[in-house]
Amino acid sequence: MEAANPLYKNQGIHVIVSIFTVEKGKTKVLLIKRKNEPFKNMWALVGGSLYNNENLDFGLQREIMEKTGLKNIETYFSGIFDDINRSPVMRMLAISYIGIIDNEKVSILKDTFKTSNAEWFPIELVPDLAYDHNNILNSALNSLKSKILTTNILKSLFPNGFTIPEIQKTYESILNEKYDRRNFRRKLLNLDLIYDTKTEIKFEGNKPAKLYKFKD
Repeated sequence: MEAANPLYKNQGIHVIVSIFTVEKGKTKVLLIKRKNEPFKNMWALVGGSLYNNENLDFGLQREIMEKTGLKNIETYFSGIFDDINRSPVMRMLAISYIGIIDNEKVSILKDTFKTSNAEWFPIELVPDLAYDHNNILNSALNSLKSKILTTNILKSLFPNGFTIPEIQKTYESILNEKYDRRNFRRKLLNLDLIYDTKTEIKFEGNKPAKLYKFKD
Protein backbone atom coordinates (compact mmCIF):
# COMPACT_ATOMS: atom_id res chain seq x y z
CA MET A 1 0.00 0.00 0.00
CA GLU A 2 1.17 3.52 -0.78
CA ALA A 3 0.47 4.60 2.82
CA ALA A 4 3.20 2.23 3.99
CA ASN A 5 5.82 4.28 2.16
CA PRO A 6 8.39 5.28 4.85
CA LEU A 7 8.63 8.75 3.31
CA TYR A 8 5.14 9.45 4.70
CA LYS A 9 6.10 8.64 8.28
CA ASN A 10 7.29 10.91 11.11
CA GLN A 11 5.61 14.07 9.91
CA GLY A 12 3.34 16.48 11.71
CA ILE A 13 1.65 19.86 11.59
CA HIS A 14 2.12 22.89 13.83
CA VAL A 15 -0.72 25.42 14.08
CA ILE A 16 0.68 28.77 15.21
CA VAL A 17 -0.99 32.12 15.83
CA SER A 18 0.49 35.57 16.31
CA ILE A 19 -1.96 37.26 18.67
CA PHE A 20 -1.50 41.03 18.51
CA THR A 21 -2.78 43.96 20.52
CA VAL A 22 -2.21 47.71 20.51
CA GLU A 23 -1.56 49.23 23.93
CA LYS A 24 -0.77 52.91 24.50
CA GLY A 25 0.37 53.37 20.93
CA LYS A 26 2.54 50.24 20.84
CA THR A 27 1.86 47.10 18.83
CA LYS A 28 2.48 44.02 20.95
CA VAL A 29 2.41 40.26 20.45
CA LEU A 30 1.55 37.56 22.97
CA LEU A 31 4.42 35.16 23.70
CA ILE A 32 4.51 32.04 25.85
CA LYS A 33 7.52 30.50 27.59
CA ARG A 34 7.99 26.80 26.91
CA LYS A 35 8.29 24.35 29.81
CA ASN A 36 9.53 21.39 27.81
CA GLU A 37 12.09 20.42 25.22
CA PRO A 38 12.74 21.23 22.49
CA PHE A 39 13.51 24.89 23.17
CA LYS A 40 12.80 24.62 26.90
CA ASN A 41 12.58 28.03 28.64
CA MET A 42 12.48 29.89 25.33
CA TRP A 43 9.72 32.27 24.33
CA ALA A 44 7.48 31.23 21.47
CA LEU A 45 4.34 32.18 19.62
CA VAL A 46 1.11 30.56 20.75
CA GLY A 47 0.50 27.17 19.15
CA GLY A 48 1.43 23.53 19.02
CA SER A 49 0.92 20.23 17.25
CA LEU A 50 -2.29 19.31 15.47
CA TYR A 51 -3.86 16.01 16.54
CA ASN A 52 -4.64 13.55 13.75
CA ASN A 53 -8.34 13.56 14.63
CA GLU A 54 -8.99 17.32 14.41
CA ASN A 55 -9.21 19.92 11.67
CA LEU A 56 -7.07 23.05 11.55
CA ASP A 57 -9.51 25.47 13.17
CA PHE A 58 -10.41 23.13 16.03
CA GLY A 59 -6.76 22.33 16.69
CA LEU A 60 -5.77 25.99 16.62
CA GLN A 61 -8.51 27.01 19.06
CA ARG A 62 -7.58 24.10 21.34
CA GLU A 63 -3.93 25.17 21.39
CA ILE A 64 -4.88 28.78 22.11
CA MET A 65 -7.11 27.72 25.00
CA GLU A 66 -4.60 25.26 26.46
CA LYS A 67 -1.66 27.68 26.27
CA THR A 68 -3.40 30.96 27.20
CA GLY A 69 -6.92 30.29 28.49
CA LEU A 70 -8.39 32.39 25.66
CA LYS A 71 -11.45 31.05 23.84
CA ASN A 72 -13.06 31.69 20.47
CA ILE A 73 -10.33 33.97 19.15
CA GLU A 74 -11.03 35.15 15.61
CA THR A 75 -8.06 34.22 13.45
CA TYR A 76 -6.96 34.78 9.87
CA PHE A 77 -4.67 32.62 7.75
CA SER A 78 -1.20 34.12 7.37
CA GLY A 79 1.16 31.61 5.75
CA ILE A 80 2.80 28.19 5.53
CA PHE A 81 6.34 27.40 6.65
CA ASP A 82 7.73 24.18 5.24
CA ASP A 83 11.47 24.15 5.94
CA ILE A 84 12.31 20.47 6.36
CA ASN A 85 14.53 21.16 9.37
CA ARG A 86 12.40 23.75 11.17
CA SER A 87 11.82 21.25 14.01
CA PRO A 88 14.59 19.15 15.60
CA VAL A 89 12.12 16.35 16.41
CA MET A 90 10.61 15.48 13.03
CA ARG A 91 9.36 17.06 9.85
CA MET A 92 6.76 19.63 11.01
CA LEU A 93 4.80 21.78 8.60
CA ALA A 94 3.77 25.08 10.23
CA ILE A 95 0.49 26.80 9.36
CA SER A 96 0.46 30.38 10.60
CA TYR A 97 -2.47 32.59 11.60
CA ILE A 98 -2.97 36.07 13.00
CA GLY A 99 -5.44 37.52 15.47
CA ILE A 100 -5.85 40.82 17.30
CA ILE A 101 -7.57 41.42 20.63
CA ASP A 102 -7.94 44.07 23.32
CA ASN A 103 -5.48 42.82 25.94
CA GLU A 104 -7.13 44.93 28.64
CA LYS A 105 -10.35 42.94 28.33
CA VAL A 106 -8.88 39.44 28.70
CA SER A 107 -6.97 37.46 31.30
CA ILE A 108 -4.05 35.33 30.13
CA LEU A 109 -2.99 32.16 31.92
CA LYS A 110 0.62 32.52 33.07
CA ASP A 111 1.26 28.88 33.93
CA THR A 112 -0.08 25.82 32.11
CA PHE A 113 0.90 22.20 31.59
CA LYS A 114 3.29 23.19 28.80
CA THR A 115 4.07 26.85 29.55
CA SER A 116 5.66 28.67 32.47
CA ASN A 117 4.81 32.26 31.54
CA ALA A 118 2.95 34.45 29.07
CA GLU A 119 3.62 38.11 28.33
CA TRP A 120 2.78 40.84 25.84
CA PHE A 121 5.98 41.97 24.08
CA PRO A 122 6.35 45.18 22.08
CA ILE A 123 7.29 44.13 18.55
CA GLU A 124 10.66 45.87 18.75
CA LEU A 125 11.54 44.00 21.97
CA VAL A 126 10.73 40.45 20.86
CA PRO A 127 13.66 38.14 21.78
CA ASP A 128 15.01 35.14 19.88
CA LEU A 129 12.11 32.70 19.70
CA ALA A 130 11.78 28.93 19.54
CA TYR A 131 11.76 27.13 16.18
CA ASP A 132 11.43 29.61 13.31
CA HIS A 133 8.92 31.75 15.16
CA ASN A 134 10.79 35.00 14.52
CA ASN A 135 10.34 34.45 10.79
CA ILE A 136 6.71 33.46 11.31
CA LEU A 137 6.11 36.59 13.39
CA ASN A 138 7.67 38.87 10.77
CA SER A 139 5.44 37.35 8.13
CA ALA A 140 2.40 37.61 10.42
CA LEU A 141 3.07 41.29 11.05
CA ASN A 142 3.13 41.91 7.31
CA SER A 143 -0.17 40.04 7.05
CA LEU A 144 -1.65 42.23 9.77
CA LYS A 145 -0.51 45.38 7.97
CA SER A 146 -2.24 44.16 4.83
CA LYS A 147 -5.41 43.11 6.67
CA ILE A 148 -6.00 46.47 8.33
CA LEU A 149 -6.10 48.06 4.87
CA THR A 150 -8.53 45.55 3.39
CA THR A 151 -10.70 44.12 6.21
CA ASN A 152 -12.41 45.07 9.48
CA ILE A 153 -9.90 43.05 11.53
CA LEU A 154 -9.52 45.98 13.97
CA LYS A 155 -13.20 45.84 14.86
CA SER A 156 -12.44 43.76 17.95
CA LEU A 157 -10.40 46.65 19.36
CA PHE A 158 -13.23 49.14 18.88
CA PRO A 159 -16.56 47.31 19.31
CA ASN A 160 -18.27 50.52 20.45
CA GLY A 161 -16.78 52.76 17.80
CA PHE A 162 -13.88 55.20 17.60
CA THR A 163 -12.89 58.71 16.69
CA ILE A 164 -10.53 59.40 13.81
CA PRO A 165 -7.65 60.37 16.15
CA GLU A 166 -8.11 57.11 18.09
CA ILE A 167 -8.04 54.86 15.03
CA GLN A 168 -5.21 56.88 13.48
CA LYS A 169 -2.95 56.07 16.44
CA THR A 170 -3.69 52.38 15.97
CA TYR A 171 -2.95 52.43 12.25
CA GLU A 172 0.24 54.39 12.82
CA SER A 173 1.39 51.91 15.46
CA ILE A 174 0.81 48.83 13.31
CA LEU A 175 2.08 50.33 10.05
CA ASN A 176 4.94 52.13 11.83
CA GLU A 177 4.17 55.32 9.92
CA LYS A 178 2.95 58.82 10.73
CA TYR A 179 0.08 60.46 8.84
CA ASP A 180 -1.30 63.95 8.49
CA ARG A 181 -4.70 63.90 10.18
CA ARG A 182 -6.69 65.25 7.23
CA ASN A 183 -4.99 62.96 4.73
CA PHE A 184 -5.46 59.98 7.02
CA ARG A 185 -9.20 60.58 7.38
CA ARG A 186 -9.63 60.83 3.62
CA LYS A 187 -7.57 57.70 2.97
CA LEU A 188 -9.43 55.72 5.63
CA LEU A 189 -12.83 56.69 4.25
CA ASN A 190 -11.66 55.73 0.76
CA LEU A 191 -10.91 52.21 2.02
CA ASP A 192 -14.67 51.83 2.55
CA LEU A 193 -14.18 49.94 5.82
CA ILE A 194 -15.88 52.36 8.23
CA TYR A 195 -19.05 54.42 8.49
CA ASP A 196 -20.17 57.57 10.31
CA THR A 197 -22.56 56.66 13.14
CA LYS A 198 -24.02 60.19 13.07
CA THR A 199 -23.25 60.57 16.76
CA GLU A 200 -20.59 62.59 18.51
CA ILE A 201 -18.44 62.22 21.59
CA LYS A 202 -17.76 65.24 23.76
CA PHE A 203 -14.34 65.65 25.34
CA GLU A 204 -13.78 68.18 28.09
CA GLY A 205 -12.21 71.31 26.68
CA ASN A 206 -12.43 70.10 23.07
CA LYS A 207 -14.93 70.16 20.25
CA PRO A 208 -17.23 67.13 19.89
CA ALA A 209 -15.72 64.39 17.72
CA LYS A 210 -17.59 62.18 15.28
CA LEU A 211 -17.94 58.53 16.20
CA TYR A 212 -17.21 55.93 13.53
CA LYS A 213 -17.57 52.15 13.40
CA PHE A 214 -16.22 49.39 11.19
CA LYS A 215 -18.62 47.88 8.71
CA ASP A 216 -19.59 44.23 9.18
